[in-house]
Amino acid sequence: FNNIGGDMLYLIYYLIGINIIAFIFFGVDKRKAIKNKWRIKESLLLLFSLIGGGIGSLFGIYLFHHKTKKRKFTFGVPFLTVIFITILFLIIWYLPIS
Repeated sequence: FNNIGGDMLYLIYYLIGINIIAFIFFGVDKRKAIKNKWRIKESLLLLFSLIGGGIGSLFGIYLFHHKTKKRKFTFGVPFLTVIFITILFLIIWYLPIS
């Protein structure tokens, strides 16, 4: 990480953090589903993919076997992740981060 600029380093930390949080939220929601308790809104779980937590969301879906039968998640999470990566690429391309 020594050759990475300050702004890019913050972006990396953000992406690591948001993916860990997304993963945890999928695990918590799965546990709540098993115990028939109050659940995390699906819109929030999907939002994580749009704001950079798609990898953590995908790991959560498949490691916890959670939401695997819902097309909204099996298609939506990868789709939203691609949208995020595209937007991030465009931002980095047109507004270079140091």
